[in-house]
Amino acid sequence: MMRALALTLISLAAPSLAQQNPVSPQDGTSALMGADVVFLGEIHDNPAHHARQAELVAQIKPVALVFEMLSPEQAARATPDLVSDESALEATLGWNDSGWPDFSMYYPIFAAAPEAKVLGAELPRDEARALGEGDLGKVFGPSAGFYGLHEPLDREEDAARQQLQMSAHCNALPLEMLPTMVGIQRLRDARLAETALEAYAELGGPVVVITGNGHARKDWGAPALLARAAGEVSVAALGQGETGQGAPEGSFDLVEHSAPAERDDPCEDFQMPQSN
Repeated sequence: MMRALALTLISLAAPSLAQQNPVSPQDGTSALMGADVVFLGEIHDNPAHHARQAELVAQIKPVALVFEMLSPEQAARATPDLVSDESALEATLGWNDSGWPDFSMYYPIFAAAPEAKVLGAELPRDEARALGEGDLGKVFGPSAGFYGLHEPLDREEDAARQQLQMSAHCNALPLEMLPTMVGIQRLRDARLAETALEAYAELGGPVVVITGNGHARKDWGAPALLARAAGEVSVAALGQGETGQGAPEGSFDLVEHSAPAERDDPCEDFQMPQSN
């Protein structure tokens, strides 16, 4: 009910919920400025990407920050009085026990908009597990139709998504797992879109969403689902790549590149040990 109500409020109030904090960009970010909802993509373990997100959040001055990495329950604990204390905020969120990269990378994003309402859009584990027992619409709930979850993907897109999931997992996934992995990705996209829309319905704009590049892409990620559900809400998206690695997959309003992060080969754990 709350999800449908949020969409109704948006349709009634959208003309008066225009950008409340216009800025004059001094770089190539004009494509992001003035949108009601801005998705800032990232490669999760690249510190430069998070530094850039913090810079843009300071420019955009959002009234709400939506994090892929937080559950709604965690986000509710991120009160403005905690944002000034990095250690206290991390401990309250339990971030460094969550499996995401170190909180020191993400904290500047919180600090760049200390008065913004923080919301979490992490997909609950029970929803991910339930996908094996039912279709996307049933797992997501009554608002699934707003985000196209009741419809199958066309063959070309489904094949492309499955290939991306296989590549992302070092070509080590059993083929029978790929449809479920694609379904989980669609659920995450929908959860991000829905949380951003609910924030916009409650607070107006701008709303900033912090998420991985795969969810921030405008052709089939969360921005596309948001536009489907509420076409009157303007959306912009940044994709961030690494120098020498090519652009991130998908379409964005702006793509930027930073130096590659230092990381071990992520596929080492998937490699079979050689026998002598």
